Amino acid sequence: MANMEKTRSNAWFLLPIFFGIIGGIIAFFVLRQDDPAKARNCLYLGIVFMLIGIIFNIVVASTIPDLDSGFNVNI
Repeated sequence: MANMEKTRSNAWFLLPIFFGIIGGIIAFFVLRQDDPAKARNCLYLGIVFMLIGIIFNIVVASTIPDLDSGFNVNI
């Protein structure tokens, strides 16, 4: 009996879009037996969105002018 791939819904791509790398990992493990290409693409999409989030956070944090580590707290 041949190893036939079942095509899965494209809605699985929403998981890494909304949950980043965690959603990509979940989608990968759910889809890896039925549709390995879609599973791999979901994992890559999760990694890409994680990197975009990190870059976005660095850009936003660098534009805040009065960001210092002390927070003016005296102990």
